[in-house]
Amino acid sequence: MAVMRTVTLIGKPGCHLCDDAREVISEVCAQVGARWEEKDITRDEELYRRYWEQIPVVLVDGAQHDFWRVDPGRLRAALGA
Repeated sequence: MAVMRTVTLIGKPGCHLCDDAREVISEVCAQVGARWEEKDITRDEELYRRYWEQIPVVLVDGAQHDFWRVDPGRLRAALGA
């Protein structure tokens, strides 16, 4: 049985790079059948402390994959597609 992969976008409202990342993540996840979620650093002190200088940050199955810009090919490869 295949394991569902999860991509997490960590960002904040009003961030244009987060908007760009959201589009790439949504498209790639739809193509490869992965799920994705979004977390707002303004609502989580720990995420803010860890990532505020790097947003948007992308995690794949909980491990940091990228920050600032998301490359669709690189994300597909990380998801095994």
